[in-house]
Amino acid sequence: MKMPTMAEVVAEEATLQFTKFDNQTALAIGNQLVALAQERHAAVTIDITRCRQQLFHAALPGTAIDNDEWLKRKINVVYQFGVSSLHKQLEMTAQGRSIEEASLVNKYQFAAAGGCFPVVLKDTGLIGTIAVSGMASEEDHQLIVDELTAFLTPIK
Repeated sequence: MKMPTMAEVVAEEATLQFTKFDNQTALAIGNQLVALAQERHAAVTIDITRCRQQLFHAALPGTAIDNDEWLKRKINVVYQFGVSSLHKQLEMTAQGRSIEEASLVNKYQFAAAGGCFPVVLKDTGLIGTIAVSGMASEEDHQLIVDELTAFLTPIK
């Protein structure tokens, strides 16, 4: 899979936003993410939060506690910087610096690695996160984007 460009990621962040996001929304997206991961034979851990409250968590076969640690670090990036963790990864790569050097954050608490997407409520802002860990950065990110695109696209 090809790494997306910064422009593509920024467009995804601007487009994939919610008008409503509650516990039922998190459960529906979480269950659909599990099904999509299983369809793709992806060993991933999935986490969905709202205001840092964990609303959904699933660890598929083949995952380990390490995936949970990666999730925490990616989630911290989204809440701290308000952009997807892949956005931050691409930004740090372009600058040739690590997130620790650029932002003076603890590398054990923050990971500029794709796989966490901001839950943005239109006309409100960042309210949560949807995170995946277990594949390459761009694949974790794409799993979320594919699910959100399907979830947020009106049926015609």
